[in-house]
Amino acid sequence: MSSKKFFVVKIAAIVALGGFLLGFDASVISGVVKFIEPEFNLTKLELGWAVSSITLTAALGMMIAGPMSDKHGRRKILKFAAILFTISAAGSALAGTFISLIIFRMIGGLAVGAALIIAPMYIAEVAPPEKRGQLVSFNQLNIVIGISIAFFTNYLILKWGNSDAEWTKTFGFDKWNWRWMLGLEAIPAILYYLGLFIVPRSPRWLMTQNKKEEALVVMKKVVSENEAISQLNEVEQSIAEDKNKTKSKISDLFKKNMRKVIVIGLIVGIFQQIVGINAVLFYAPMIFEQTGIGTDASFIQAALVGVTNLGFTILAILTIDKFGRKPLLIIGMVGIAISLFLLSYGFSEATYTLNETAISNLPAEINQTKILQLKDKVFESDIDFKAALTSTLGEEAALTHESTLITASANMNTILILIGIIGFVGAFAMSIGPVMWVLFSELFPNKIRGLAISFVGLINLAVAFLVQLLFPWQLAEIGNTNTFLLFGVFAVIGLVLIWIKVPETKGKSLEELEELLVK
Repeated sequence: MSSKKFFVVKIAAIVALGGFLLGFDASVISGVVKFIEPEFNLTKLELGWAVSSITLTAALGMMIAGPMSDKHGRRKILKFAAILFTISAAGSALAGTFISLIIFRMIGGLAVGAALIIAPMYIAEVAPPEKRGQLVSFNQLNIVIGISIAFFTNYLILKWGNSDAEWTKTFGFDKWNWRWMLGLEAIPAILYYLGLFIVPRSPRWLMTQNKKEEALVVMKKVVSENEAISQLNEVEQSIAEDKNKTKSKISDLFKKNMRKVIVIGLIVGIFQQIVGINAVLFYAPMIFEQTGIGTDASFIQAALVGVTNLGFTILAILTIDKFGRKPLLIIGMVGIAISLFLLSYGFSEATYTLNETAISNLPAEINQTKILQLKDKVFESDIDFKAALTSTLGEEAALTHESTLITASANMNTILILIGIIGFVGAFAMSIGPVMWVLFSELFPNKIRGLAISFVGLINLAVAFLVQLLFPWQLAEIGNTNTFLLFGVFAVIGLVLIWIKVPETKGKSLEELEELLVK
């Protein structure tokens, strides 16, 4: 590997660690929800709030971080994000009340919003055009590595909590399991902050600050001197053309010449989330428990989801600059739709029955006299079964023992459900997951890139917030079958709009794309 290639890969890898923290911070909650729901006596919407609150402030962080990075630089904002990640991890782990947990999760959300847009923006501004897709995808790769590591550490902490080993009891993995899950994030957050000290400032941002010599020093580490001068001259010309224009503001995003790129950004941003990917990633153990496989197995299969996410993201990185952005989007959206319809069908075929053997093996704390009222009754849907549990045991007892009773009663094709979820995550990870951030880093003009990415990213996070907030309520009110059917319909709509509206951007410089897309 040449020194220039090594330099840009090293820098991209360090900056993309923000994606790792983003993925870990967002998905570690998947293992926590099972324990905080009874501990804090949460309703389904409160449970959704515990998961989605991070996304709400991520939207705010994104809106603040974009303009601040245009003013103060990409690297400085990422350092602040690393500090906030550390505070969030420690505070969430020590939270004594539901409210304090939410507050520290929301602090982490500010960091998530900043890392979500600044990391890929920085990488796009440093990377050579022919490698930009792969290098920007480093950020998505790190997001899914963070997600995978969170699933894996959640599983390990759960296993250690059930172990009889003395050292596990010393560390309190049994009684503080969810606190350990949340607190581990402080370690990579501190390492990220330290790593950013060896990252140079963005050359394109330096040009906006009239620091051409420093920008040239950075660019010569990435490409040849002649190419560095040529690229910076293009940037300088683009900035000069913008000098006579008024300062960028939100209203600029809605001007006629920006309409095309904003519409493209909104289509990709909305449909990346509305298909339900964060519902699957953030509630994976809960979904698998709905199949009746039990808590331990559900955490194992959640870890498998993380591995799938990682593997297919690597596939996307290896192919995005070869096959292009649009082919990956189309293939992925087809796979997403098929997988979601498969999930809906799998859950629609499920039945729930508590026979004599199942009832006799239930824990002693479940009222045997009451539960015998449901003996040998066949329920055709999860909604009917949960309603019967609530009616028979009372709301609090039904909530506490729901996963145990579903495990004892569920009869469905668990392999079909697993295939559907793995297929969904794989199709997402090789397409709209990483491709969206590559497109966001390419579509918008230099002068307002930070503001534009903040805006479309805000919409993306707003949709993600609603999906995460409502998912437990959806499962309780409309059931597994209709929830995944709805996501599948959204995937089909997204496929059609992407096919019609999204252009191919591979192999073009940011300035060429600006000339092509912004008239």
